[in-house]
Amino acid sequence: MSVGRVTLVGAGPGDPELLTVRAVKRLAEADLVLYDALSSPEARQLAPEARWFFVGKRAGRHSMGQDTINRLIVREAQRGRHVVRLKSGDPFVLGRGGEEVLALIAAGIPFEVVPGVTSAIAAPELAGIPVTHRGLAPGFVVVSGHAEAAYAGILDSLAPEAATVIVLMGLAARAEITRRLLARGWPAHTPAAVLVGATTPAAWRWTGPLVSLPAVELPEPPPAPPGYGLLPRAPGILVIGPVVGLAETFAPSSPVTD
Repeated sequence: MSVGRVTLVGAGPGDPELLTVRAVKRLAEADLVLYDALSSPEARQLAPEARWFFVGKRAGRHSMGQDTINRLIVREAQRGRHVVRLKSGDPFVLGRGGEEVLALIAAGIPFEVVPGVTSAIAAPELAGIPVTHRGLAPGFVVVSGHAEAAYAGILDSLAPEAATVIVLMGLAARAEITRRLLARGWPAHTPAAVLVGATTPAAWRWTGPLVSLPAVELPEPPPAPPGYGLLPRAPGILVIGPVVGLAETFAPSSPVTD
């Protein structure tokens, strides 16, 4: 039996229309799709003949460890299958795609990585927030909020309003992140945003001053779609910086439909 291959596909922020052309092509070629909790159910229509298997993880509620996922990907490819590992956002942006690639290299499995549209940029953009804007933010930083060690060093060294701060998986840490930025000298009135479920029917957002960020009441999570195993909270990110003040000006005046 010949060895198969593996394609790590970035699923983007949720809307299947934001998949790349190459991602759609690889899904159509797949024998097996291993998908995570933030992949859109509608993406199944792009690989109707493939077997779909849920390997999702959510904060504090792992359904399958990363080592187990790595072994599963390798085993299925060794059986001659074309495996698509469908990962939300981009595989190499806080998605542990690098660990899966290392496992494939160690096993001698041919692989390809298809970049995805990261929610770190897409979610703010869809809310009318440019992550950079001349005169307001010359750059941006993206950190994970799942653990203090992942963001503390960067935020504690960033001059007030020197860049837009984007925190993925940071909803639960918004009070601590706010405390750190205020202690660093960020103005209490710095615009901030909470963006939940970008591009999904559960899309929700809040904008206001940084000092009010810890008290934001989040929406109730939507029910889990069939086949997703766990009850997911819609993904959410924090955006902090003067560019958030452009949200009302840059937001689309009305939805665009095809």
